[in-house]
Amino acid sequence: MPMNPAEIEALIRDALPEADVTIEDLRGDGDHYAAYVVSPAFEGKTRVQQHQMVYQALQGRMGNELHALALQTSAPQS
Repeated sequence: MPMNPAEIEALIRDALPEADVTIEDLRGDGDHYAAYVVSPAFEGKTRVQQHQMVYQALQGRMGNELHALALQTSAPQS
């Protein structure tokens, strides 16, 4: 069963409470999403580490309930 955007956002916000999270359904099929995540927790982290943090927040759903996720992450700009 596909995930809805609110579920994806809630999982990310639970793991990264100070994050600004935007989820976009790319095809309208509930399987292909884009996530834009800006979080102070990403300060000093590489892009790979930032993405790993988001994937951990998804608790193993990536590749299962969540088929495709285009991910953009960053720390807040000063």
